Amino acid sequence: MFGTAPALPDAESMVCIFLILLVPLAVAGLALLNTGFVRSRSAAHAMLSTLCAVAVAAGAYFACGFAIGGYAGGSMHAISIAGKEWNWLAGEKLFFRGLALDVSPASLAALLQLFGVGLAAAIPLGSVVDRWRLGASAAAAALLGGCVYPLFAHWSWGGGWLAQLGANYSLGRGFLDCGGAGSIQAVGGLNALAMLWILGPRRGKYSVEGMPMALPGHNTILVLFGCLLALPGWVGLNSAGAILFAGAGCARVPLIAVNTMLSASASALTCLLITRIRFGKPDASLVANGWFGGLVASCAGCAFLTPLAASLIGVVAGALVTFSIQWLELISVDDTSGAFPVHGLCGLWSLLAAGVFARVPGAPAGQWLAQVVGAATLLGFVLPLSYGLNLLLDRVLPQRVPPEGERQGMDLHELGAGAYPEFVTYTEDSTRQW
Repeated sequence: MFGTAPALPDAESMVCIFLILLVPLAVAGLALLNTGFVRSRSAAHAMLSTLCAVAVAAGAYFACGFAIGGYAGGSMHAISIAGKEWNWLAGEKLFFRGLALDVSPASLAALLQLFGVGLAAAIPLGSVVDRWRLGASAAAAALLGGCVYPLFAHWSWGGGWLAQLGANYSLGRGFLDCGGAGSIQAVGGLNALAMLWILGPRRGKYSVEGMPMALPGHNTILVLFGCLLALPGWVGLNSAGAILFAGAGCARVPLIAVNTMLSASASALTCLLITRIRFGKPDASLVANGWFGGLVASCAGCAFLTPLAASLIGVVAGALVTFSIQWLELISVDDTSGAFPVHGLCGLWSLLAAGVFARVPGAPAGQWLAQVVGAATLLGFVLPLSYGLNLLLDRVLPQRVPPEGERQGMDLHELGAGAYPEFVTYTEDSTRQW
């Protein structure tokens, strides 16, 4: 069964620490992507919101999330069903008490998830930038970091019931999620979908007749640079997660890096080809989304895929991103950066693809069914939980800015200053703001 957290040799611990320290680059890349996709009058707000969401989510995970999520082999709360024991919650102490912060697998798992929960909290911001209050987004990050994320992370990474599917029902080696396709990407992406439903589309996105209007981002260079910056962060995330949670050794790190790169490349090139055929010219923003979608799609089975399988997974992710972003617009879902297709749909695809393509040494048959159970749990439990908690939060702390805030721009409305003071920007009513 995955997630037994054996002691790591000293050299392997050092490699794992180095890989974990690469993970913030993935957050930085995502922050640049989110910021580039907004209009110039909300750019500083988008970047500050990402920083605050990461900080609040990490604080919430430190305060109570780790106590819920725990680590494999730690204290747990279990129930017995049909003679089988199922772990549902960890039983750790608040504020990391009792956790030896050294090079033990438990402390490395806590460190990785401290960064991972920040990445998950940054994902929804890309969907609803230009209209999400800073204070409300921070409160939503606290809910995600203190409740939603650690619950699923315990089930999949912390020795919980999803990880036990192999031991209890011989479904492969249990739920497989090396780099957090479910625990980080799908949780963040489904949280983004919940926020899209609650906040609604941006002003001016849809005409009176309901036709979607183009609201392009202000800086494609930031978006594309974010793609390159995120790559080493994703290699670190996938590799460290595979070592700590899937029993892969450091010898598989080159394979993981190759698979991560090939999946992202295949996905981006697929988006480029599709947009070139459909529109006559490549669409840079969709290609960037395809790159991130390929990174996400590589996560679940990265340590146990052949390079050819990783490439095929990336091709499917690229097509999924390209078409789903446009399909969402047709049903009046205004996802500014494409966060739900990129992280939610591609995260789910990564989990299912791992069940089909991953070849885990010594694993019995039935891995695909364990992956289906995990994906169904995300859709059937995590999505309703995220929606319900944020809907309650909206009743207490309204999450959307008033119409004048959107017209003025989030920078001036909430921060009192623009991101580009030396340039002239325009509000919707064509009044100048300096």
